[in-house]
Amino acid sequence: MAEPQGAEVNAEQAAQWDGPAGAHRTRYAAVFDAEDRPHNERFRAAAGVTPRDRVLDIGCGTGQSTRDAARAATAGSALGIDLSAQMLEHARRISREEGLANVSFQQADAQVHPFPADFDIAISRYGSMFFDDPVAAFGNIGHALRPGGRLVLLVWQARERNAWSTAIREAIAGDMELPPPPEAGPSPFSLGDPAVAGGILAAAGFTEVSFTDVHEPVCFGPDAAVAFDVVSGLRSTKDLLAGMDEEQAGQAGARLRATLAAHETSEGVFFDARTWIVAARRP
Repeated sequence: MAEPQGAEVNAEQAAQWDGPAGAHRTRYAAVFDAEDRPHNERFRAAAGVTPRDRVLDIGCGTGQSTRDAARAATAGSALGIDLSAQMLEHARRISREEGLANVSFQQADAQVHPFPADFDIAISRYGSMFFDDPVAAFGNIGHALRPGGRLVLLVWQARERNAWSTAIREAIAGDMELPPPPEAGPSPFSLGDPAVAGGILAAAGFTEVSFTDVHEPVCFGPDAAVAFDVVSGLRSTKDLLAGMDEEQAGQAGARLRATLAAHETSEGVFFDARTWIVAARRP
């Protein structure tokens, strides 16, 4: 299996996404694709991919956002890149099954990959929050865009504004005091502060940076049993459980099951969530 170019730059992230995190998201690809449907619909509309666009999808995972872009770019193309070989193989298989001839996927690190400078738009749905050096990464992505090209991201807002994260953390913690979440560095919430994210994009050379609030629920599966498997496999959950002994971990698991059951409806297990649609332009 070929190592993604530049994997040594984001070595820890590459090890996770081309390892257990990628395997988990591939196994539950259908759940993760359905998880944020209202957010994704707003994101797709904001991207506004047109028939002749050449689209670059950063951190494409199992490829849903790349396939959406390819369907819109009927006379153009969509390239999805990711660190995970397993997720990319899933993306290729689904694309073949759907008969999409204008979509391709490549294992690469967006922070350092030498892209051709001919894309009209770069998109990323939750794939842009994990760079070791975000200014360098977005600078490299900017170089992949033609002059006037657009960048459209979907990112989580701050952790405290996302009940799916706070409720899971509180359930696992119980009466225990857990280590505080990281305040800096790669994480799902690293672009949640518009001042921070806007500063990164400006330093990377982007202009016309804007943030659109999306406040919609997310779904972790059709029922609490599936949701427990999905949530248990998240790296953030594993990190919280890592310092517990067997008894503590068992109690934490029971609390997590109860929390997920309390959020179960006839249509799935839902939590409140907020994202930003971030738009910017290369001069």
